[in-house]
Amino acid sequence: MTNAEPHAPRTVVTIDSSLLIVEAFDQAQVTELRHSVTSCARTSGLRGQRLDDFVLAVNELITNAVRHGGGRGWLRLWRQRGALLCEVADHGHGISRQRLDDRSRPAPDTAGGWGLWLARELSDSMEIETGDAGTVVRITTALTPQPQPTRD
Repeated sequence: MTNAEPHAPRTVVTIDSSLLIVEAFDQAQVTELRHSVTSCARTSGLRGQRLDDFVLAVNELITNAVRHGGGRGWLRLWRQRGALLCEVADHGHGISRQRLDDRSRPAPDTAGGWGLWLARELSDSMEIETGDAGTVVRITTALTPQPQPTRD
């Protein structure tokens, strides 16, 4: 038996090597996802306090997505032009304009309301898109160039 019909051309999809994590999550995956973000951020070159700050900022965003954004969310982590970016999206009811405009530090005895403030303080930049269909928060942190091995 022969196959007389030519094979359909294959589609080749370029994989973006800068993409590190794309994952849906709910409360059960928060800890595991935080560990994955830590590992990828370390591999990307973050160290010490910068690593701790970035991971804490991401943790605040994924926790907010679970608590205020419908119980689940989606995370993307990638490298781009000397920076590490993380985007967390949810399908909640959005963030009020008043909350978005308030950039003051929460009172020390406040039990909630720290998430966005911490994420903003602990990252180099933060962008928020929000509305009735959900919220997308993107944070960035600069990656310091790794020293290249010298040749003797």
